[in-house]
Amino acid sequence: MTDRPASAGAAPRPARSALAERARAVTEARWFALTVFTLILANAALLGAETYDGLVEDWHRWLRLAEHLCLAAFTAEILLRACAHADRPRDFFRDPWNLFDLAIVACAVLPVVRENTTVLRLLRLARVLRTARFLPQLRIVMVAVARSLPGTVSFLLVGALLLYVYAMVGWVFFGGQDPQQYGSIGRAVLTLFLLMTLDGLGDAVHAGLAISRWSIVYYASYVLIASFVLVNVLIGVVISSLEEARELEREQTADGAEPVPAPDQELRARIAAARAALDDLEASLPPSRETASAPPGPLHPRM
Repeated sequence: MTDRPASAGAAPRPARSALAERARAVTEARWFALTVFTLILANAALLGAETYDGLVEDWHRWLRLAEHLCLAAFTAEILLRACAHADRPRDFFRDPWNLFDLAIVACAVLPVVRENTTVLRLLRLARVLRTARFLPQLRIVMVAVARSLPGTVSFLLVGALLLYVYAMVGWVFFGGQDPQQYGSIGRAVLTLFLLMTLDGLGDAVHAGLAISRWSIVYYASYVLIASFVLVNVLIGVVISSLEEARELEREQTADGAEPVPAPDQELRARIAAARAALDDLEASLPPSRETASAPPGPLHPRM
């Protein structure tokens, strides 16, 4: 009588493990990734097709049917991915891509979102970003962009301060003679922002020289700081974040291999240190009379 409860209590665990193994075999297959990637591209094509009014009027029912089929396929995909973590449900929620996919699919079926066409289209557009899950290089770039946000915010603050200072100086010196470009702080900021791309710099310099010769110093210093120094700093921040993202991707890829236990690493380090110490000791000892005529050999400590 006591064996039945034990077997009944142990039965769900193998069942969940078997379900997870079967679902994992499907989700890790190459054809599954290609199928989902094709569905994402098809969803993007449907979004583009809906921008043509004539096409929407003629194929409205078929477009709606295709959208429902895509939504059903994405729902089945996320359910399969959840079943692949049936034995370890917490691991499913630890993956940010799983949370991103779950949020997109779940929001698409909410009544409030389904009634709002604009929000629904934005959510459907967000599905295109899921291509990063199947493209490692694109995933690295997205991670790099996310990691570069703190440095980018600092760059924007410095750039905004620089624009404001130079805009005020431009308004003081050129506001009366060139009101279209420097008539107010807003116009001055817009003018300098466009000059940051070096577009129209020649015309601005010639117009400034007609007002004052010192305008060449104004424009030269601004272009040197804004277009060369700050832009190169931003490029450096992005490149540094890209290297960090690549290193993070390598670490996550290496986590799939079997790691060497920490005690084994420590033991190997001690053995290597002991061998190095024995070699140094053997090299420092003078040759004895017994070993003078014999060929040199390794040092064997006597027990």
